[in-house]
Formats: sequence, structure tokens, C-alpha cells
Amino acid sequence: MTVKVLTIKEDILGMNKAKAGQNRERLHTHGILAVNVMSSPGSGKTSLILRTISGVKANSRIAVIEGDIASQVDADKVHEQGVPVIQINTGDRCHLDANMMEKAMDHLALGDIDLLLIENVGNLVCPAEFDLGEHRKVMILSAPEGDDKPYKYPLMFTEADVVLINKVDLLPYLDFDLTRFIQVVSGLNPKARILPISCKTGEGLEAWLSWLVSEMDDKKTVSK
Repeated sequence: MTVKVLTIKEDILGMNKAKAGQNRERLHTHGILAVNVMSSPGSGKTSLILRTISGVKANSRIAVIEGDIASQVDADKVHEQGVPVIQINTGDRCHLDANMMEKAMDHLALGDIDLLLIENVGNLVCPAEFDLGEHRKVMILSAPEGDDKPYKYPLMFTEADVVLINKVDLLPYLDFDLTRFIQVVSGLNPKARILPISCKTGEGLEAWLSWLVSEMDDKKTVSK
């Protein structure tokens, strides 16, 4: 008996991949670096985006795509920073996809953007499977979530270019083995940058911003 659900899933992912390729080429034409920020709910995606805007907006033109099942609470916070933002409400979908990304870009002045930050729906499963056309995937794990998440959600950690360990200011109060966590993630994904940060205190953010600026510079060079 044919397992049709798997076939349907493959067709969906195949169509999404094709659309993602078109999105990536469109971004490349404008010299835009697109970064897909993923995490579980409450890990600090919006806080990271706000910190990033503050850290690079003096020298870079930024836009944000916000993905949520409902509401525009996070988009309103970004808008207050004077940054163009598009809200995508997915309804019952637990992730953004390339088609949603395309529609959001239609409403942005791409010629006026250097960095596009995409806040995906809070979920450690589905967002890792769907390419949006982004150039880099960033995954945030907050320390209170525990150091066992790479075992439970390996695909997310395998796909990430950068793994940010947020809320490290809370480590003295948690049973979180930072050394073991880094070893496990490095075993799953040797190429991933692993950066401990605190969006609250600012700890480690300099390293994050330095990486991001370097990626933007490389993107501009390649696009010329």
C-alpha cells in the first residue's frame, strides 16, 4: 500500500524548494542578506531582532518579516524602531514557507534593504524543513529550555548556520550543562557557529553582530 502522505509531503517540499530558489535569486539581485530566525516560543526571537536593529541600523538598511499564527504584537515593536516590517499571520500553519516569503517581499522596497530579518513561527520542528530563500538560518535556544533539545529536535540544530544560546545570564540558576550542549551541537553540525548570548544584558551580542556584519559584507561583494 502506498503511503500517500509521504508523497504529498515530498511534492509540497519540492514546490517550496523551487519557489525558494526564485526568492533567493531575487534577493541576490538586490544584494540583500536574508536571515531566517527560528526558535520555540519565548526563546527570544523578537528580542534578538530588536537588539540587532539597534546594533546595525546606523550603517545598514534593515527590514523585517514577522511570522506568527495570529496577532501583530511583535511587528508593532519592530515598527516602533522605524524599520519596515511585514506581518504574516499563518492561521493554522506552524511555519513560514517560500510562497509566504514571496508575497511579503512584494510589499517591501527591496532596493532600499541590506539586511532582511525573518522571524519564523515559534516551533522547533516545521520551520527547519521549509526553505524560504534565505541565505542563513539562525536558531535560538534559551537556557531555561534545557540542554537536551538537540537530542529531541536534531534537524533544527543540523540545519542552523548559527546556534545562539540565549538567556545565559540565568545559567547560575539552571541545570544547563553548557559544555555538553556545545559538544552535542558540534557533533550534529560541525559547521555551526555556537554563541552564548543574553538579549537582556547584552552579553555575547558583540560576537553575534560581528558575524552578521561580516555576512552582509560578503553578500555585497558576491552580488557586485
